[in-house]
Amino acid sequence: MTALAENPADTAAQPEAGAIPSFEVTLRVRRYLPESEHGQDSYWDEFTVTAHGTDRVLDALHKVKWDQDGSLTFRRSCAHGVCGSDAMRINGRNRLACKTLLKDVNPDKPITVEPIKGLPVVKDLVVDMEPFFASYREIMPFLVTDGHTPTKERLQSAEQRERFDDTTKCILCAACTSSCPVFWNDGQYFGPAAIVNAHRFIFDSRDDGAQQRLEILNDKEGVWRCRTTFNCSEACPRGIEVTKAIAEVKRAMITRAF
Repeated sequence: MTALAENPADTAAQPEAGAIPSFEVTLRVRRYLPESEHGQDSYWDEFTVTAHGTDRVLDALHKVKWDQDGSLTFRRSCAHGVCGSDAMRINGRNRLACKTLLKDVNPDKPITVEPIKGLPVVKDLVVDMEPFFASYREIMPFLVTDGHTPTKERLQSAEQRERFDDTTKCILCAACTSSCPVFWNDGQYFGPAAIVNAHRFIFDSRDDGAQQRLEILNDKEGVWRCRTTFNCSEACPRGIEVTKAIAEVKRAMITRAF
């Protein structure tokens, strides 16, 4: 026979088993509204939302947009760290909003959210990605082959694939490029992401365009502008060893061995 609680109110006050605790979190968002009374100046705006321990920064931004201010503008798509759409500066570091848990960025204090640096801001957290993709297109991010179209697949050993496996993980989020101080100060620099994607094909045994790509990157705004600060490697949400890849491209430039 089940015993009854002495005070039913005490039972009601207890959280359900497995319940996820909630907490208040304040987002301090860098806003840029070119059509507003603020004119061309950006400004800070604060929003407080109720969040849970499993919520990410993207979830908090959704709550602001859906429940408080529908004019807040940001990019997102898959929300699972694959599309690379929602790269932004969170507490001063480049991160993907969909992969950053609120509980991991000290929610006891206001969490600052800004657009990534080095690219023109269109509105709020949205930047113009065209300069980034222009550099990406310039390094020919596709397989270049000589001769006739093959009658069967181009074979590659596991060892040959491993040579460039790390740089195939790039999702073109621009977190690495927009963390680079050279890119901030010089809009002509190719940037880490373009060099990483060049690496992916330069060291691919099936590709015949390595020499062309190395010539492109041998420009004054190419691979030699890298100052090896490791910002890019720290910013990459996919864990790519970006600085190492850039160093390997530099070495290939000198030795012409790849």
